[in-house]
Amino acid sequence: MLNKNFWLYAIGRWVSQAGWVIQDIAVPLYVLDKTGSGTIMSLFILVELIPRLLVNPIAGVIGDRYNRKKLMVWLDIMRGALLFGVITFNLLDIPSLLTVQVVMSIMGAFFSAGVSGMFPDLVKKENLAQANSMLQSGGQIIRIAGPILGGVTYAFGGLRLAILINAASFFGSGLFEMFIEYHWETRKISSLHEVWEDMLEGFKFIKDSKSVLSFTILGILLNTLLNPVFAVILPYISRVVLGLSSVQFGSIETVATVGALTGNLIIAGKLKNSSESLLFKALFAQIICLFPLSVVTYPYFQKTAYFMLLGIFTAFGFFNTLVNVPLVTKLQKAVPNEVRARFFSAFETALMAATPLGMAVVGPLLDIIDISTLVATLVTLSLFASIYYYINFKETIMNIGAKVREMMG
Repeated sequence: MLNKNFWLYAIGRWVSQAGWVIQDIAVPLYVLDKTGSGTIMSLFILVELIPRLLVNPIAGVIGDRYNRKKLMVWLDIMRGALLFGVITFNLLDIPSLLTVQVVMSIMGAFFSAGVSGMFPDLVKKENLAQANSMLQSGGQIIRIAGPILGGVTYAFGGLRLAILINAASFFGSGLFEMFIEYHWETRKISSLHEVWEDMLEGFKFIKDSKSVLSFTILGILLNTLLNPVFAVILPYISRVVLGLSSVQFGSIETVATVGALTGNLIIAGKLKNSSESLLFKALFAQIICLFPLSVVTYPYFQKTAYFMLLGIFTAFGFFNTLVNVPLVTKLQKAVPNEVRARFFSAFETALMAATPLGMAVVGPLLDIIDISTLVATLVTLSLFASIYYYINFKETIMNIGAKVREMMG
């Protein structure tokens, strides 16, 4: 049975996710409507990624040393206040929005450190897989309706209304988090040397585990190649090339969530622990289903392009869940509480480290080369990288949980 703490945490997360999804749909639509530029779209992604990458290791130290619950509550309240300020002072020009994106990224890094450290303690270990599946399923249900609602919100109220809704959602999330019962003994930082040593310890966990290190390198390669497909290329194809409406664009993200929700329910109801054995099969499947994205802009597919996008991202969402959920659960079980925030902050930093390079390259390329060639190249390179790791590191990566536990004694 999942307890009261879990439900307070989950409802708070779902409330803030609902607001964030609406804004997350509205911002790229607003930027593309204002500029029509893939380069500017990439810049928005970069100013969210780079600050987070820089502060992530420090955030992990804070998440392990200070009260995780208080971090979550106050950061939600601060983010809500910031977004209300954006509306109050009409900070909707591109430079102002870029600045806000930077500040939100930094606060999000510290919030995530608290979340990654605290969540596995809210339920019993034997219920962790169920809790992860339930948490993600609820979030995915929200994201099914959220993108369409985001498109409708933008169509009728513009970016201002989307930001206002997101600001209110952060306050609502903080309210639920206040009632979580969680005790954590603060260990204050006495010197910069302690911060440095704690930061290095998170990365040391990755370096000392061959299984985690192998998976991390593969993750870096795939994130660098594929993240720009979703963050930059998909909005560009939908809005600029195909001229889809804001509601149609939102519905593409919605069906990806439907696919992910289906995968989550199958894991929770049928596959359970056996889902781990399907990791590489699911990885290959999620990459292969992206190949049709390279032809949706052809004139021959003009009448069916929208429906092709719906099919592509439904399938991708399904297989992506079969890759991510088992891996996250195994790591949550394996990593000790006292270093968990640092470990996951380091892990996220390592996975996302090269992503800004991919964004910086792909955005300008959209303005100068054929988009079909660009998509086909990125997906093909991703497939080759996955095949290489399957041949050389399959058993190492499949034993990721057991190897981490051995490393920690």
